[in-house]
Amino acid sequence: MRFFSIQLTLICILFFCCSSNNSNPESEETSSDSTNEDVALVTEVNVTGNENDYTFSVTISSPDKGCNQYADWWEVVDLDGNLIYRRILAHSHVNEQPFSRSGSAVAILDNITVYVRAHMNNSGYGKNVMKGSVKEGFKEFELGIFAEDLDKIEPLPTGCAF
Repeated sequence: MRFFSIQLTLICILFFCCSSNNSNPESEETSSDSTNEDVALVTEVNVTGNENDYTFSVTISSPDKGCNQYADWWEVVDLDGNLIYRRILAHSHVNEQPFSRSGSAVAILDNITVYVRAHMNNSGYGKNVMKGSVKEGFKEFELGIFAEDLDKIEPLPTGCAF
């Protein structure tokens, strides 16, 4: 009987360990609930200008359907989750995919690594972003859940013109 009890305990422990989610919610690699079909993706970042006064040109691919579903901003975020810059997108881009929009006076040094990501009005942030610096360039990166509370920080869209 004792042997059976030990076996049962080991089976329960093994089952618990294998069935639990081993991802760390604080990790940069945590997956998002959104699929690539319902989020805006930053596909390219180009930067011109001088330190503390850069112009970012960001290309976004998004499943825009009108004002009920559209990419409503892109932003530059530091590695600690602080908002550096946000470019509001005032309307849907249904017939213009992918699309590029510029934003200027981005105040960073050329060697500071940042994330550039896009936001959908109805599904939030996607996990695929661009990571890099002005000096080294930007590459695709899977960020996952990160600084989601920035969606409450000004500036925010005031509406959608379609």
